[in-house]
Amino acid sequence: MPDNAPLPVIFLMGPTASGKTGLAVDLVEKLPVDIVSVDSAMVYRGMDIGTAKPDTELLARAPHRLIDFLDPAERYSAARFAADARREIEDIHARRRIPLLVGGTMLYFSALFHGLSDLPDADPEVRALIDREAEQSGWPALHARLAQADRQTAERIHPNDAQRIQRALEILEITGRGPSAYELPEAEFPWPGVRLVINPPDRAELHRRIEQRFHLMMKAGFLEEVARLHAHPGLDPGKPSMRCVGYRQLWRHLDGDYSLDEAVQRGIAATRQLAKRQLTWLRNGPGSVPRQEWLDPEAPDLLPKALQALRSAGLGKNIDGIF
Repeated sequence: MPDNAPLPVIFLMGPTASGKTGLAVDLVEKLPVDIVSVDSAMVYRGMDIGTAKPDTELLARAPHRLIDFLDPAERYSAARFAADARREIEDIHARRRIPLLVGGTMLYFSALFHGLSDLPDADPEVRALIDREAEQSGWPALHARLAQADRQTAERIHPNDAQRIQRALEILEITGRGPSAYELPEAEFPWPGVRLVINPPDRAELHRRIEQRFHLMMKAGFLEEVARLHAHPGLDPGKPSMRCVGYRQLWRHLDGDYSLDEAVQRGIAATRQLAKRQLTWLRNGPGSVPRQEWLDPEAPDLLPKALQALRSAGLGKNIDGIF
């Protein structure tokens, strides 16, 4: 690549269980790209099976940045991710390579594309009060309370999305204003790029993939993984790491709230709801990266189609000798 060529960023996005990691590894073997994970659960150590984290063999073929660097008792924010990701992008560009950002945490992508509004920091006491209220009334009731105060925010949050409901009510409690009252700062994404969105066109196929993967994770020891986390002295169901789909349902099973079969079915249902929210975000086309290409993971020529999408987006001229 010529030293003065503008170096791009490639985004590989999609709902959970759509096949992002497989395509990412194929791209690593074809292009001068380095993977940066965009996943709010893979940042945590010891959360491997339930996050479908790449195993040691796969990581040897395609190293991932921004995984496995936090204890699950710690908190990680979208603002921190955006700063970390920009640092990784700059480092990869300095090596004359192309960042490939892969994941499904859409809030993180939004923070990277748009920046974040100046919202208050987390307040443990306020969060504890909200958690106690949720234990008594349930998260749908708290969602209804949020809707009365900030309908615009509530419409973007599922009634069972405990983490986002809690954060919205926390902001409301601390500032007297809901999240929708805060304007996002103008922030332009400074690099050329393209979004590759991988998703089965048939919703039933995505649901099949989600259910199959969940059962495979259970066979691989997902329950035992959650049991180890359950014994972690610094962890409780209120921690962001334990609110991840699958983890929170199995935690409730270990607490005696659900049978194992019910926990598994609830985990599958919650994963489907997550996929629906991810697709809604993607279909709205957010972000300042100008081009978005949709790909079918079941297509036999998936990799050639992905390469053609990058070529059509004009990235070929930035990657000398590749196209």
